[in-house]
Amino acid sequence: MATSDSEDPHLVERLLESTQVYAGHFLDVRRDRVALPDGTAAHREYIRHPGAVMVIPLLDDGRLLMERQYRYPMGRVMLEFPAGKLDAGEDPLVCGRRELLEETGYSAAEWAYAGVLHNAIAYSDEGIHIYFARGLNKGEQKLDEGEFLELVTHTVDDLDRLAAQGELTDAKTLIGLLWLQRWQQGAWSLDWRRP
Repeated sequence: MATSDSEDPHLVERLLESTQVYAGHFLDVRRDRVALPDGTAAHREYIRHPGAVMVIPLLDDGRLLMERQYRYPMGRVMLEFPAGKLDAGEDPLVCGRRELLEETGYSAAEWAYAGVLHNAIAYSDEGIHIYFARGLNKGEQKLDEGEFLELVTHTVDDLDRLAAQGELTDAKTLIGLLWLQRWQQGAWSLDWRRP
């Protein structure tokens, strides 16, 4: 459960000085000096990230629309749900609709917001908004320049098996699978809306 700083003063670190170590295309690497709860000081290195959106596209037959994409830092092709970076000030639903269309060619009649996940809390402030999309209609894929991916479909059971075997390792996709399974079991609700 998230709490405010005033509820946890014995755990909170306070910023003393912030230094930008690197400014890239969209990553901002920081090295901050902080005051620890016991009065001593320490350094914290982390990445500021504009945030992202992940979409879990549900096909009418129950399969999931997914992507296979080479991820350079991993040095291999990864299986994942469609996702993309938020533009400055962009509404997460607008981003999700754009990314689904650009990366897969599909648009959706209904959308449901699940929540946000923080995938790397020790070294990044990135938050990934999770959306579900259904009532999919196929259109034309509009990949960004330099973007290469392959569309595939999987059942929930396929993904569960791949996760159990250690073949599905993308954190956002694993969290998306958890949300999907909990929703299908009736444990977590989704509020479906037409944009």
